Parts: sequence; C-alpha cells; structure tokens
Amino acid sequence: MASTNIMLRKLVHTLEKQKKSLWRTVAEELSSSSRKRPYINLYKINKYSKPNDIIIVPGKVLGIGSLDHPVTVVALSFSKTAKEKIEKSGGKVMSLYKAIQELKDFKGKTVRLMKQ
Repeated sequence: MASTNIMLRKLVHTLEKQKKSLWRTVAEELSSSSRKRPYINLYKINKYSKPNDIIIVPGKVLGIGSLDHPVTVVALSFSKTAKEKIEKSGGKVMSLYKAIQELKDFKGKTVRLMKQ
C-alpha cells in the first residue's frame, strides 16, 4: 500500500533509482506500513557501531540509552532527545532526504543499516 505522504513517496521513488542495493532496501522498508517501520534506540546504535560509522535507520531513532562515540545517524525521523544525545556525543544527525543529496560523502566509510 502506498503512503499518502507525497514527500515520502518521492523519497521512496528516488531511493529505488539508486545504484546501491542498500538504498533499494531502505526504499522497500519505507514502502511498508508505518506501523512496521523500525524504532531504534540509541543504546542499540551504541552497541553495534564504531566511531565515525554511518548508521541508516529506515524509521525513527529514539533517545533511550546513551551514545559514547560519534556516529552519523541517517533516519526518517528522530525524537528530540535522540537528536540532542547524538549531537552531544559529537555525532551528526541527517534526514534520509538530505542523505540522498549527499551520497558522495559516504565513500570509504562504514555504513550500517539498522532495522530491528
């Protein structure tokens, strides 16, 4: 079922046209029902990432837990506390919309997709 959010539909369409399979996987996740999209807490990002990794979440990032190293987190949306904690740890917060425009910045870095 297609989303009624026109911006989300455009994002999915743009992701589907990308050459990397990672972006097509993200598009597939975003195409599903909003209830099925992942909610990832900061403690999980902290556990499964290394400093300066790029973490992609095809859903929402929540602020439960802490982050003890800088990472760039790319997600559909963020809670207010998650944004604050990521920036406080020296990391960057980036929306999926902006990440698509800055794809060249990901070259040579470790990119991880977190779904559950």
